[in-house]
Amino acid sequence: MKFKILYIGLILISFSASSQKSLDILLRINNAESITYISVDELRMYQLNDSVLILDARERNEFDVSHIPSARYVGYGHFSSEEISEYITDKNTPLIVYCSLGIRSEDVGEKLEKAGFTNVKNLYGGIFEWKNKSYPVIDSEGKETENVHTFSKHWSRWLTKGVKVYD
Repeated sequence: MKFKILYIGLILISFSASSQKSLDILLRINNAESITYISVDELRMYQLNDSVLILDARERNEFDVSHIPSARYVGYGHFSSEEISEYITDKNTPLIVYCSLGIRSEDVGEKLEKAGFTNVKNLYGGIFEWKNKSYPVIDSEGKETENVHTFSKHWSRWLTKGVKVYD
């Protein structure tokens, strides 16, 4: 048992030099990969072509600080696939769900698929990875901002660009 813990510790230390590898580990630990990932670069291309619907699965206070342009707030704690089905009637609509890193958005993606949506993807690395790639985020007034709500000080370590905001 001690050897296993030591081995896991050494692996985590060796990956700490590379944030991408440590993000891979974080998502493998917390996600079942039940929803196909899409990269921020792929989403950016789709967004420029206006060919997807982007859903923000964070809480309202996180969304209000900043969100990906054209994203719709759907929340997490009070998410309702029934409400989504009321305004997205075509179940084949391409949907990209994101949160801070891609953990909560996987849960929301699963609920969307259970509700019959057939083209749901999870944004790998969430809004943090989006901002880390220097893509724009906007505030509740639609103005570009550097602020990103990081949920907590603990989670803020995954955001390497922008201004970290947490309650």
